[in-house]
Amino acid sequence: MTLKKTLLTLSLTCTSFYSVGAAFQLAEHSAAGLGRAFAGEAAIADDASVVARNPALMAQFETMEFSVTGTYVMPDVSLTGIDASNGTDPAALNNSSIAPNAIVPAMYLVMPLNDKFSLGFGTFSNFGLATEFDDDYAAGAVAGETSITTINFNTSLSYKVNDNFVIAGGLNVIYADASLVRNAGTNPLDIPVQAELANMAGDDISYGWNMGLSYDFNEKHRLGFSYRSEVKLELEGNYSNDVTLGGAIVPGAMDIALPAIMEFSGLHQLTDTLAVHYSALWTGWSSFDQLAAYVEGQDGPVFSKEENFSDSMRYALGATYQLSSKVTLRTGIAYDESPADENHMSISIPDTNRVWLSGGLNYTFDNKSSLDFGVSIVKGETQTFTETDDFKQDWTFESQGDAYLVSAQYNHVF
Repeated sequence: MTLKKTLLTLSLTCTSFYSVGAAFQLAEHSAAGLGRAFAGEAAIADDASVVARNPALMAQFETMEFSVTGTYVMPDVSLTGIDASNGTDPAALNNSSIAPNAIVPAMYLVMPLNDKFSLGFGTFSNFGLATEFDDDYAAGAVAGETSITTINFNTSLSYKVNDNFVIAGGLNVIYADASLVRNAGTNPLDIPVQAELANMAGDDISYGWNMGLSYDFNEKHRLGFSYRSEVKLELEGNYSNDVTLGGAIVPGAMDIALPAIMEFSGLHQLTDTLAVHYSALWTGWSSFDQLAAYVEGQDGPVFSKEENFSDSMRYALGATYQLSSKVTLRTGIAYDESPADENHMSISIPDTNRVWLSGGLNYTFDNKSSLDFGVSIVKGETQTFTETDDFKQDWTFESQGDAYLVSAQYNHVF
């Protein structure tokens, strides 16, 4: 119980953020990475944040290094009502902002143990989401509130096989907290619009593993590979609704699978001042097929939403330019595929293909400390889709999802 309370306290620093990656995936592990659209993350050893993307890169550090970062996410996700099968004025579906601004923090420590082994620790998040609608929203049965917060505590160890090849592995403790509220909205049964059809909240602690490889052809060319395992969560907590339970609270649970992640990256130093880097990142979203809530003693889910996600890819290309002995410039572009099924689109987990445009810089104060800054503009596609609620009512929306990210990071070498 004490551990869960401690983790909950930590989670409050990064809850209620909107995912700007595919579905509810988060990539905001470092300001340096943000500045190049996270291109080359499994091959570049800029700072201690390598713990999050490829722990094999810890072998590139000769002394202990600490990094702490914070990313401010400003989502701009809007909905325009197009049609409603029950005759509701489509304008009642308009919503200019369904996701709140938030800060996503992370911190890392890398400690070389000897000329072969390095140890690393990281606290960060790979997945998170928050969308909020008023409790009197017309399409409340498909809207309401949806929140998923995860925190990953990662310990990794790298082993330098030879001057070129490094392997690494890690263990992860994942704390997750999720909540889901659905209101009746406009409906044919004359249930009050604000009545709760489902209110579920729960948390869990689970475990996973990760591994990484890096290969240096020479001091100017490196390839990297990393893999992070799927994690299954059994979120236990409380469930209630105003219709069949009259607001009574009973034990409930939700099962969620956080997908596996695999990344391949390259780094190539073309000149003394210019480097290019690239990444292809795969996420196994096909493991996330349904969002459901269960109550003890009742067969089948009391709430169910089919998601039917597919595995997705993210491609990124970036460049780094050494402007002076103190200033390094970065830029990058990325294309992020949506895993959402076009026949199961959702306004509670809004998603679309995205393009990232990023820039950033590093300023080195001395041989002990430096600062990183990064900014990204994430542009999503406009799409039109129809979602059907439990009352068999069809709601048609046009959605637009963009985001703006600003990140700062401090690095210190001991």
